[in-house]
Amino acid sequence: MVDDIKILVVDDERVVIRSVEMVLKAEGYDIEGASSGKDAILKMEQNNYNLVLTDLNMPEMDGITLIRWLRQQKPETGIVILTGYPSQETIKEALELGIIDYVPKPFTPAVLLDVTQRAIEWLRKRGVVEEKPTEEFPPSMLDEIDRVIKQYKEIPGSSIPVLQRCQQIVGYLPPHVQKRIAKGLNLSPAHVHSIVSFYSYFTMKPRGDHNIRVCLGTACYVKRIEESLNKLKQELKIDVGDVTEDKKFSIEVVRCLGACGLAPVIVVDEETYGAVTPKKVAEILEEYA
Repeated sequence: MVDDIKILVVDDERVVIRSVEMVLKAEGYDIEGASSGKDAILKMEQNNYNLVLTDLNMPEMDGITLIRWLRQQKPETGIVILTGYPSQETIKEALELGIIDYVPKPFTPAVLLDVTQRAIEWLRKRGVVEEKPTEEFPPSMLDEIDRVIKQYKEIPGSSIPVLQRCQQIVGYLPPHVQKRIAKGLNLSPAHVHSIVSFYSYFTMKPRGDHNIRVCLGTACYVKRIEESLNKLKQELKIDVGDVTEDKKFSIEVVRCLGACGLAPVIVVDEETYGAVTPKKVAEILEEYA
């Protein structure tokens, strides 16, 4: 993620939330949505967000009321408003409350991204957001990625095989690599990100030497796969999406592994284990000790 930036999008139109998510998730931002001011407050009481993008005209609680609450309860949080045609009085009040900027509706991906980046930079200059070192890859690795892109560039519908090859090269597909692929194939970063996030094969985080996929599909869920998942997390001392300190194991969850007859199921690397129980989890891990 970009400096581990957490962003909350507040809008009563879900299509707006989805549009913001599509653009900003492709850039590596951690995005959550709230469909009302009350829902947003509940989320913010439980979590900290670096930036809030909020509509002004919402039922029950308008954007200005939400901004006032933010200024009193979460003064360090940056605020950007999403707006159609606000009155001069409303804009003036929002500015007096300390918003950073605004995004006009309907917005283009370029405008949304530009305003978001400037807002993050504004927070960074004030020490609210710490800047982390840019992820670096060896030149030989980048050259190999570019070679794969060049090989497939003129082939229609080649995005998936390119992503597969690049994941084999790097081990995962962080935003930096996704952007490089998107640029090389003349695609939008949002399009590439949508592919990566849709297919469980792809990952945006580094994996351990042994990647454990746990199925949370209906057949596995009703047979109490969650108990085995909790046992895995307990044994490895990591959460879903994390890697053990020795880089040996990682855990991820998927919707389906295509082996419902064996439920509950986990897959370690390419090996499928059926009828998994918490006791069996410990036995499976022993095989890779």
